Amino acid sequence: LSFEVLLLPPLREREGDILLLANHFAARMAFEMEREGVPEFSEDAILALTRYHWPGNVRELKNVVERAVYQSDSPVISRIVFDPFHPASREDSTGEVIPTSNETLTVPLSLPEPCKDKLFSVAVKELELKLIRNALKESRFNQRRAAQLLGLTYHQFRGLYRKYRAHL
Repeated sequence: LSFEVLLLPPLREREGDILLLANHFAARMAFEMEREGVPEFSEDAILALTRYHWPGNVRELKNVVERAVYQSDSPVISRIVFDPFHPASREDSTGEVIPTSNETLTVPLSLPEPCKDKLFSVAVKELELKLIRNALKESRFNQRRAAQLLGLTYHQFRGLYRKYRAHL
Protein backbone atom coordinates (compact mmCIF):
# COMPACT_ATOMS: atom_id res chain seq x y z
CA LEU A 1 0.00 0.00 0.00
CA SER A 2 2.86 2.42 0.60
CA PHE A 3 4.51 1.92 -2.75
CA GLU A 4 5.22 5.60 -3.26
CA VAL A 5 5.37 8.14 -0.46
CA LEU A 6 4.74 11.79 -1.24
CA LEU A 7 5.77 14.37 1.31
CA LEU A 8 3.95 17.67 0.95
CA PRO A 9 4.46 20.70 3.14
CA PRO A 10 1.35 21.79 5.05
CA LEU A 11 -1.13 24.08 3.30
CA ARG A 12 -0.08 27.06 5.43
CA GLU A 13 3.36 26.85 3.77
CA ARG A 14 1.84 26.70 0.26
CA GLU A 15 -0.05 29.99 0.13
CA GLY A 16 -0.32 29.89 -3.65
CA ASP A 17 -2.32 26.66 -3.45
CA ILE A 18 -5.00 28.03 -1.13
CA LEU A 19 -6.96 30.03 -3.72
CA LEU A 20 -6.45 27.41 -6.44
CA LEU A 21 -7.91 24.73 -4.20
CA ALA A 22 -10.65 27.01 -2.85
CA ASN A 23 -11.82 27.87 -6.36
CA HIS A 24 -11.77 24.20 -7.33
CA PHE A 25 -13.80 23.15 -4.28
CA ALA A 26 -16.26 26.04 -4.79
CA ALA A 27 -16.82 25.13 -8.45
CA ARG A 28 -17.29 21.46 -7.60
CA MET A 29 -19.78 22.22 -4.81
CA ALA A 30 -21.76 24.58 -7.05
CA PHE A 31 -21.91 21.86 -9.72
CA GLU A 32 -23.11 19.30 -7.17
CA MET A 33 -25.78 21.74 -6.02
CA GLU A 34 -26.75 22.33 -9.68
CA ARG A 35 -26.06 26.05 -9.47
CA GLU A 36 -25.32 28.11 -12.54
CA GLY A 37 -21.83 29.54 -12.89
CA VAL A 38 -18.76 29.31 -10.73
CA PRO A 39 -18.84 31.09 -7.36
CA GLU A 40 -16.30 33.83 -6.74
CA PHE A 41 -14.80 35.03 -3.49
CA SER A 42 -14.97 38.65 -2.33
CA GLU A 43 -11.73 40.46 -1.48
CA ASP A 44 -12.46 40.07 2.25
CA ALA A 45 -13.09 36.35 1.83
CA ILE A 46 -9.84 35.92 -0.13
CA LEU A 47 -7.96 37.79 2.58
CA ALA A 48 -9.52 35.61 5.29
CA LEU A 49 -8.72 32.40 3.40
CA THR A 50 -5.08 33.35 2.80
CA ARG A 51 -4.48 34.62 6.34
CA TYR A 52 -5.91 31.56 8.08
CA HIS A 53 -3.39 29.08 9.54
CA TRP A 54 -5.16 25.91 8.20
CA PRO A 55 -4.38 23.45 11.01
CA GLY A 56 -6.65 20.93 9.26
CA ASN A 57 -4.87 21.35 5.93
CA VAL A 58 -6.69 20.68 2.64
CA ARG A 59 -9.56 18.76 4.24
CA GLU A 60 -10.40 21.77 6.41
CA LEU A 61 -10.16 24.12 3.42
CA LYS A 62 -12.55 21.88 1.47
CA ASN A 63 -15.08 21.86 4.33
CA VAL A 64 -14.86 25.64 4.84
CA VAL A 65 -15.34 26.37 1.12
CA GLU A 66 -18.18 23.87 0.67
CA ARG A 67 -19.95 25.35 3.70
CA ALA A 68 -19.50 28.87 2.29
CA VAL A 69 -20.94 27.88 -1.10
CA TYR A 70 -23.86 26.08 0.51
CA GLN A 71 -24.69 29.04 2.77
CA SER A 72 -24.28 31.69 0.08
CA ASP A 73 -27.32 32.93 -1.80
CA SER A 74 -25.13 34.95 -4.14
CA PRO A 75 -22.52 33.99 -6.75
CA VAL A 76 -20.02 36.06 -4.74
CA ILE A 77 -19.00 34.45 -1.46
CA SER A 78 -18.36 37.07 1.19
CA ARG A 79 -18.93 35.12 4.42
CA ILE A 80 -16.35 32.58 5.57
CA VAL A 81 -16.90 30.49 8.71
CA PHE A 82 -13.83 28.62 9.88
CA ASP A 83 -15.32 27.03 13.00
CA PRO A 84 -19.10 26.55 12.82
CA PHE A 85 -19.16 25.47 16.49
CA HIS A 86 -17.45 28.63 17.78
CA PRO A 87 -20.01 31.12 19.22
CA ALA A 88 -18.61 33.98 17.09
CA SER A 89 -19.29 31.90 13.98
CA ARG A 90 -23.05 31.76 14.49
CA GLU A 91 -25.27 33.68 12.11
CA ASP A 92 -23.93 37.12 11.41
CA SER A 93 -26.66 39.44 10.17
CA THR A 94 -24.18 41.77 8.52
CA GLY A 95 -22.84 39.09 6.18
CA GLU A 96 -19.31 40.04 7.14
CA VAL A 97 -16.41 37.63 7.01
CA ILE A 98 -15.99 35.95 10.38
CA PRO A 99 -12.48 36.41 11.81
CA THR A 100 -10.33 33.34 12.22
CA SER A 101 -9.87 31.73 15.59
CA ASN A 102 -6.17 32.68 15.38
CA GLU A 103 -7.16 36.36 15.42
CA THR A 104 -8.88 35.95 18.81
CA LEU A 105 -5.67 35.02 20.60
CA THR A 106 -5.63 36.85 23.93
CA VAL A 107 -2.53 35.32 25.48
CA PRO A 108 0.04 38.10 25.79
CA LEU A 109 3.14 37.26 23.81
CA SER A 110 6.38 38.59 25.21
CA LEU A 111 9.39 37.02 23.63
CA PRO A 112 12.30 36.02 25.84
CA GLU A 113 15.38 38.17 25.76
CA PRO A 114 17.77 37.08 23.02
CA CYS A 115 20.80 35.30 24.34
CA LYS A 116 23.88 34.39 22.35
CA ASP A 117 24.46 31.32 24.51
CA LYS A 118 21.07 29.73 23.79
CA LEU A 119 20.49 27.24 21.06
CA PHE A 120 17.48 27.73 18.85
CA SER A 121 15.82 24.60 20.27
CA VAL A 122 16.21 25.89 23.83
CA ALA A 123 14.68 29.27 22.93
CA VAL A 124 11.75 27.55 21.18
CA LYS A 125 11.18 25.30 24.20
CA GLU A 126 11.16 28.31 26.55
CA LEU A 127 8.71 30.17 24.31
CA GLU A 128 6.37 27.18 24.02
CA LEU A 129 6.45 26.68 27.79
CA LYS A 130 5.68 30.35 28.40
CA LEU A 131 2.76 30.32 25.96
CA ILE A 132 1.35 27.11 27.43
CA ARG A 133 1.66 28.42 31.01
CA ASN A 134 0.00 31.74 30.08
CA ALA A 135 -2.85 30.01 28.23
CA LEU A 136 -3.44 27.59 31.12
CA LYS A 137 -3.43 30.44 33.62
CA GLU A 138 -5.82 32.57 31.54
CA SER A 139 -8.16 29.61 30.96
CA ARG A 140 -8.06 28.61 34.64
CA PHE A 141 -6.37 25.38 33.63
CA ASN A 142 -9.13 24.33 31.23
CA GLN A 143 -7.10 22.60 28.52
CA ARG A 144 -9.76 22.93 25.81
CA ARG A 145 -9.99 26.67 26.38
CA ALA A 146 -6.19 26.98 26.54
CA ALA A 147 -5.97 25.23 23.16
CA GLN A 148 -8.49 27.71 21.70
CA LEU A 149 -6.54 30.66 23.09
CA LEU A 150 -3.42 29.38 21.35
CA GLY A 151 -5.22 28.64 18.09
CA LEU A 152 -4.56 24.91 18.45
CA THR A 153 -6.82 21.90 18.36
CA TYR A 154 -7.34 20.13 21.64
CA HIS A 155 -5.20 17.22 20.42
CA GLN A 156 -2.35 19.52 19.35
CA PHE A 157 -2.42 21.17 22.77
CA ARG A 158 -2.48 17.80 24.56
CA GLY A 159 0.59 16.74 22.59
CA LEU A 160 2.49 19.84 23.72
CA TYR A 161 1.18 19.45 27.25
CA ARG A 162 2.44 15.86 27.45
CA LYS A 163 5.76 16.90 25.92
CA TYR A 164 6.35 19.57 28.59
CA ARG A 165 4.36 18.09 31.50
CA ALA A 166 7.44 17.79 33.73
CA HIS A 167 8.31 21.48 33.17
CA LEU A 168 4.87 23.00 33.76
